Amino acid sequence: MGRAFEYRKARKLKRWGTMAKTFTKIGKEIAIAVKAAGPNPESNARLRVLIQNARAANMPKDNVERAIKKASSKDQKDYKEITYEGYAPHGIAIMVESATDNNTRTVANVRSYFNKCNGALGTTGSVEFMFEHKCHFNVVMKEGLDLEELELEMIDYGVEEIFEEEDVLVIYAPFESYGNIQKYLEENDFEIKGAEFERIPTDSKELTEEQKADVDKLLEKLEEDDDVTNVFHNMKD
Repeated sequence: MGRAFEYRKARKLKRWGTMAKTFTKIGKEIAIAVKAAGPNPESNARLRVLIQNARAANMPKDNVERAIKKASSKDQKDYKEITYEGYAPHGIAIMVESATDNNTRTVANVRSYFNKCNGALGTTGSVEFMFEHKCHFNVVMKEGLDLEELELEMIDYGVEEIFEEEDVLVIYAPFESYGNIQKYLEENDFEIKGAEFERIPTDSKELTEEQKADVDKLLEKLEEDDDVTNVFHNMKD
């Protein structure tokens, strides 16, 4: 197993603790996808996967259809995906991904969280080099599938790591390979249960329990913000 598997196994960072926040996040992603490529899932590859993500999160079908319809209307807010970078206490690097209709509000909030928790919001590129931007797919396992053969075949599409986890096929690849891999999976009749983007640290920093508590305070504040969609760090779990 490679580093992506170990990262996935060890990661304990909170992931959308409430159903309402999960639905809000998916709704914003649907709005961005529809604005970018239209409301038809058949011609909008990103929207197809987001609908699968919604299904995996038990988001009601009516909610999904409402989100798509709203995204197509003039009343839909114009969300932008913006990433912030900074340091938590004890030198822990943090990347904060957001979907916001008001960057002035969001950056002010994010900066205040860093300041209140003895961290520091940095400039673009200040910690990004410490993370690898990846995409990952969760795919329904096919009976009799040979993982080694599949991995060899999919290397040409950018796949770096494939492993099975609880009867689900997990595929990791560079962020840029997302479209090629989605196309391959769909053309070869794989059922995609969901897909996400992650930032995996190239190296993790070990802290004491007391130091971890200091970092956790900042992580909790960031994750509670409605504009924040993902938080990644290089603290060793």
